[in-house]
Amino acid sequence: MSSAVLIFLIIFFTIFPSFSYSQDNDHIVLGMSAAFKGPTAGLGIELYRGAMAYFSYINEKGGIDGKKIIVKAYDDGYNPIPAIKNTIKLIKEDNVFALFNYVGTPTVTRVLPILKSNRDNNIYLFFPFTGAMPHRTPPYDEFVFNLRASYEEETGGLVENFIKIGRKRIGIFYQADAYGRSGWNGVRKTLAKYGEKIVAEATYKRGARYSDSFLKQVEILKAAEVDAVISVGAYAACAGFIRDARNIGWDIPIANVSFVGSEFMINLLLEEEKKTGKFYTKNLINSQVVPSYEDVSLSAVRQYRALMEKYNPTVPAHLLEGDYRALKYSFVSFEGFLNAKLMIEILKKVAHIDKKINRENIKRAVESIRNLDIGIDEKISFSSKKHQALNKVYYTTFKDGKFVPIRDWSEWKK
Repeated sequence: MSSAVLIFLIIFFTIFPSFSYSQDNDHIVLGMSAAFKGPTAGLGIELYRGAMAYFSYINEKGGIDGKKIIVKAYDDGYNPIPAIKNTIKLIKEDNVFALFNYVGTPTVTRVLPILKSNRDNNIYLFFPFTGAMPHRTPPYDEFVFNLRASYEEETGGLVENFIKIGRKRIGIFYQADAYGRSGWNGVRKTLAKYGEKIVAEATYKRGARYSDSFLKQVEILKAAEVDAVISVGAYAACAGFIRDARNIGWDIPIANVSFVGSEFMINLLLEEEKKTGKFYTKNLINSQVVPSYEDVSLSAVRQYRALMEKYNPTVPAHLLEGDYRALKYSFVSFEGFLNAKLMIEILKKVAHIDKKINRENIKRAVESIRNLDIGIDEKISFSSKKHQALNKVYYTTFKDGKFVPIRDWSEWKK
């Protein structure tokens, strides 16, 4: 689709806004556009599954004031144009109550003008799976509510921890789009605080597959003699980069951010180990924006694990391609679970403002939330000036067949 057609669609949507949300509907419909097919399909699938585990639990209990929660989901393949078309359809045709659980920076950033143009209809996007800045800063921040920390916070924390252990020559491997640049900017800004610069950088095109070669990117960073790499990409490409680095004997610490989908990346590398007999999972670090699903001291983790096992949510068949092996637990599905848990608390507040489920009350309901406990190690608060609930970043590494919290970075000390 050309940019001219894209502009026409947005203008058309602006001129012909959606109808008001039906208060008499027996359901509350949330609209989701995400990658359910293609090389990043696992992210959309597991985010959906995690959310549906909690929504299934709430629906079984009677829903919100008797209204069941439905997630109307469409595949966008992690591409902007389908995401735009899906968003317009969700608002104009499906008349959703809110948008929810979108996946990815290149898709989310392109639907932001639609939210702004539809402000009179009180359409908001809740908890997108992206830490990018465009929807966290004016003019679009007022239309989006975030649960997770930003990529700048994730990459900034990775840089600071590397610097503390003497690894100042940092290189970056990133996806050549808005997502990758968001992470790149976080690395750059944090290095500048310490008087340092990015030593070298290498990019890849969105949509790259694990079977592609990333040797050229590896060689660029290796030639620059970097002593740590921060990757900002999707799991297929990041796993391919790690594979190619280890295949030439480059055992440098490589860190990935939360969007990578840690389990998907590791599973690709473990399969490679089986085929080659080589070891690919050493010296890997992952930043996360939710606590570990292994931490059963947290009530939300215990509930997540129980409900994932009880309901074992599935994705509508038309959204899938080929055979998909669902993950029992993952950081992605746990984030989707927490997104749903927080969304239910918001819907409860909306319902009790004037005893009706009105879109007009969404913003007021969310911005009134203070110190809400959803069962993790941080409380949730929003305000008119604060549309991001959490700022904490967690760090993990892969050991003994699972991701474990990093208690001490000294093992990577230079």
